[in-house]
Amino acid sequence: MEENSNPKLLPEDAIIQKIYWIRGEKVILDTDLAVLFGIHTKALKQAVRRNMERFPEDFMFILLKDEFDSLRSQFVTLKRGQHAKYLSFAFTEQGVAMLSGILSSKQAISVNIAIMRAFVQLRRFLQTNKELARKMEELEKVVAGHDDKIRLIFQAIKQMIEKKDEPPPPRKPIGYNIVK
Repeated sequence: MEENSNPKLLPEDAIIQKIYWIRGEKVILDTDLAVLFGIHTKALKQAVRRNMERFPEDFMFILLKDEFDSLRSQFVTLKRGQHAKYLSFAFTEQGVAMLSGILSSKQAISVNIAIMRAFVQLRRFLQTNKELARKMEELEKVVAGHDDKIRLIFQAIKQMIEKKDEPPPPRKPIGYNIVK
């Protein structure tokens, strides 16, 4: 049996490393969930298959062969016995939440809470990056306006330098003119 030594001590970062972007969705694979929940992948899949009505496509989908191969090629080594006969299930955040309704062990509940927190942390991180990108875009617009202003300042300075080389125009004498 695949086990996790202490589900209460799961760091969110360890869970976030198990979240993949597939088909534009943040998902966790069935094999990773099984390890986290402390059950066999086969048992997790059986529980899901018995409750398929709870898992529409936006909650869970089966990976295509090329998606599975692509993910598999990202792993440096495969342990003995990890060559799956069947394609993996990919669970979205809502799918993981739905799993809590069909897997009710204490470990499954505590791991599920940790996974939900990891998804929230990831969402906050992505939102922060979007906000940062928006602010950078605003700054670029401001700086672009500054470029034009700086160019005008340089042109004015050049004109002043060029005028300095020319002899100054004759000045009118200062004082009163005596009319005779």
